[in-house]
Amino acid sequence: MRLRIPLLATLTLAASLLVVPPAQAVDYPFQNPSLPLEQRVDDLLGRLTLDEKLGLLHQSQAAIPRLGIAYHKNGTEALHGVAWSNHLNDGWRQKFADGTVFPQAVGLASTWDPELMKKVGSVVGDEVRGFNDVDPILWGLQVWAPVVDPLRDPRAGRNEEGYSEDPLLTGAMATAYGKGLQGDDPFYLKAAPVLKHYLGYNNETNRSLTSSNLTPKLKREYYEQGFKRAISADAATGVMASYNLVNGRPAHVNPDLNTVVRSWTDKTLYNVSDAWGPHALTDLQKYFDNKPEAFAAVLKSGQDSFTIDDSNSGPMVTNLKAALDQGRITEADVDNAVRHALSIRTRLGHFDPDGGPYKKITKDVINSPANQKLNREAAGKAAVLLKNSGVLPLAKPKSAAVVGPLSAKLYRDWYSGQQPYQVTPLDGIKERVGDVATGEGLERIALKHLTSGKYITATGTGPDDNAALTDTAPTAASQWDLTDWTGGVSTLRNAGNGKLLGGDWRSLDTDDAEPDGWYVQQQFALERQSDGSYLIRYAGYETVESWYALPDPYVTVTSEGTLALAPKAQAAKFGKEVVSDGIAAAAAQAAKSEVAVVVVGSHPFVAGREFHDRDNLKLGDGQRRLIEAVRKVNPKTVVVLETSYPVIVDAPTLLWTTHAGNETGHAIADVLFGDVNPGGRLTQTWPATDGLPSILDYDLAKTGMTYLYGKGKPLYSFGHGLSYTSFGYQGLQAQGEKVSVKVTNTGRVKGDEVVQLYTHQRDSRFKQPVKQLRGFQRITLNPGETRTVTFTLKKADLAVWDHTRNKWVVETATHDVLVGSSSDRIRQATTLRVSGETVPVRDLAKTTRAMDFDDYSGVFFADESKESGEVVEGSAGDWISFTGASWGSRLTASVASVNGGSFELRLGSPTGTLLGTVQVPATGGIYQYGAANAAVKAGTGALYLVFKGDLRVKDFALAR
Repeated sequence: MRLRIPLLATLTLAASLLVVPPAQAVDYPFQNPSLPLEQRVDDLLGRLTLDEKLGLLHQSQAAIPRLGIAYHKNGTEALHGVAWSNHLNDGWRQKFADGTVFPQAVGLASTWDPELMKKVGSVVGDEVRGFNDVDPILWGLQVWAPVVDPLRDPRAGRNEEGYSEDPLLTGAMATAYGKGLQGDDPFYLKAAPVLKHYLGYNNETNRSLTSSNLTPKLKREYYEQGFKRAISADAATGVMASYNLVNGRPAHVNPDLNTVVRSWTDKTLYNVSDAWGPHALTDLQKYFDNKPEAFAAVLKSGQDSFTIDDSNSGPMVTNLKAALDQGRITEADVDNAVRHALSIRTRLGHFDPDGGPYKKITKDVINSPANQKLNREAAGKAAVLLKNSGVLPLAKPKSAAVVGPLSAKLYRDWYSGQQPYQVTPLDGIKERVGDVATGEGLERIALKHLTSGKYITATGTGPDDNAALTDTAPTAASQWDLTDWTGGVSTLRNAGNGKLLGGDWRSLDTDDAEPDGWYVQQQFALERQSDGSYLIRYAGYETVESWYALPDPYVTVTSEGTLALAPKAQAAKFGKEVVSDGIAAAAAQAAKSEVAVVVVGSHPFVAGREFHDRDNLKLGDGQRRLIEAVRKVNPKTVVVLETSYPVIVDAPTLLWTTHAGNETGHAIADVLFGDVNPGGRLTQTWPATDGLPSILDYDLAKTGMTYLYGKGKPLYSFGHGLSYTSFGYQGLQAQGEKVSVKVTNTGRVKGDEVVQLYTHQRDSRFKQPVKQLRGFQRITLNPGETRTVTFTLKKADLAVWDHTRNKWVVETATHDVLVGSSSDRIRQATTLRVSGETVPVRDLAKTTRAMDFDDYSGVFFADESKESGEVVEGSAGDWISFTGASWGSRLTASVASVNGGSFELRLGSPTGTLLGTVQVPATGGIYQYGAANAAVKAGTGALYLVFKGDLRVKDFALAR
């Protein structure tokens, strides 16, 4: 929403933003770099008025000229390069950077190279400073990156933003990138990275309304780990709360932000809300009755910055003042959060007379030759060779056909900047091959309205030029280049004007050059009917909004002959006529060429992105047919797959890369022609089918998602990647805290191997992963060279979360120690006996939290109160179990129920021997707990608590 500020006020504000009166430059202790951080912060805090302090809790922090404090904005996006920010002096309009665009985050992690990742982070930090030098109002130095959400489900719309499905790899890459962003100064920050998004956030569908059911064990062992590793390594200055709920409580009031997260470091953290998140507490989630109550809860939960209302801090200040007046927060609560803000701003050099040591970085660093070189190196190292029939590396071919929808194009994503230059795959190959034929490999079609016999036709390139039925024979204006991207979603580019067909809320037009914007209104699905006709489903992202009020929209024809959107029952039928077959043309070019390179993949804005998950992982029909047609005529076909997420596609020679930024074409060519021996490895499992569990089910141990718990055969495994050489492994040893193995390059060319260490705990009180990554090293070996690779494996690294006693524990157990080149290609194995402790029999005579169950079915993990705590909520037929336990005969349970209900205690199974029935009276509300008592049969073994009505169980004890 654009703010309307009078011109004079705007100019006055702009003029005062960065004014630091010379007379005040060294007047105050907070401006003295020689003083301790705490003293400087306390001094400045003591000089601020209440209104000024409250203003510092907003993302857009006004200048305080009387103290020489300049304007500051939180949240420059810097996921894989400086991406975008919002400008105070232009109505908070989104502005894109034009600096170095590195490969997407999932691609950077595919390098398995923390040293390289730190270099990339350092370059991004430099360019943040460079853009800040250009415009310090627009380009703030607090950056919202990296994203640490684990990639547990490849259908998630934001898959490209994360690093890996594995917590250790995620943590290592986040730590390296964050360290690079921050710089190496022991005190000052080049940029202040904030980790996104805390916690359990991996679905976009109804993201602000769905609750992620996280068992205490997986929460500790999996979902927290990436964040914990980066924070404990001092590689980040805070975390951002996520949009979802966790165990029934909105993440924006998760008390773990204050308690758990801050326990991981002794450094000051500055936590922020996500955009609009505090408003969602009342407006969407209805968790609180009013804004003062909600905003007070946000502050008390451990967040220090409100990302709301664009640059207008007024509503936030008003609501926090009301919360102060109502006694919901105190000024001490405000001071605590402001201290966090001032601490980070001090470390950024904001209050130093000279701006601190990183102030000397200027715009000259942006897109420098050195940065371009690193970009090319990163993109090359990120590429993963999935399969190779022997075609690669290419041996100086004299001719090549380079075809496909991504052969001559590069695309940015939602969290990248504009590329100042582009090297496409076609460009990169043309630099090496003299005779290159090319083409997009698309069908050019006409869509004939079967009722009228007329064709869908573009009438212009303006927003009021509605597509219509005008031509009775296909002309350029009624011909469309069809790109089938992924998941059955396509785009239609008009042959006459080069623009895409797009939705214009209820009509259709051709005024956009590329899929773009928040709603991406250029998406369609051509659905073939049993009679051979087609319906055209509109797939623009706004269709999921409640205000759109047109579920399942399809293309129809108005009485005036223009195109419009209507319910499926009113959909028009069309015939699909192929005017020119780009697939056949590409195959013909391939047949005449020595080699063929087919470049296919996803569009970062189409068929899933932030706010939209994917229905499936299929490559588009047209792209699949293109691969098949080219392969049929040329056995020397290489398929380059450029996607932001796993896609179900196979080919004898297949190279995968993410959307890899400016240098994509050079990097692809480097790998294809052998200048770079591919060493990238997959950071997530590529499923073989679409038969995946619900994306809303976060229990990996039950669903079998990720390599940690998956037992089926995937298309490509976690850690998979091939090379142009071969490697031998020998001499694995596990002694003390060291694991070592000898790795030899047994091939004929220099190459990189990613040596991966896994373990599996054979014996445990708890369910264990199939295997778990414990370490990795990317090494470079010459032909015949042998190197001993050594990993540190500490006893504490093998600790598991004991939910029966709420602590980390190392069990006495035998561990398989596994070393290989991927999770499914273990090359050497041995065992390691670890002495620890034996988890004792569970004594349910002690008060036991219901959430500390061993297993469950059907239940919902809920909030004990709006402030803290978690309980189990169940309905008839749901159950939780407690195994390896002993209990007495006198039960007391803390329960809550609106209407009353009951639960049963059973032995051995949900239908086992009935030990007792517990009646639960109505307590008056879900947050009002009362005691339920009953006499039951004492025993040992597995105790099942079976719900027979709607109620919540907080804890219970079975006294003897």
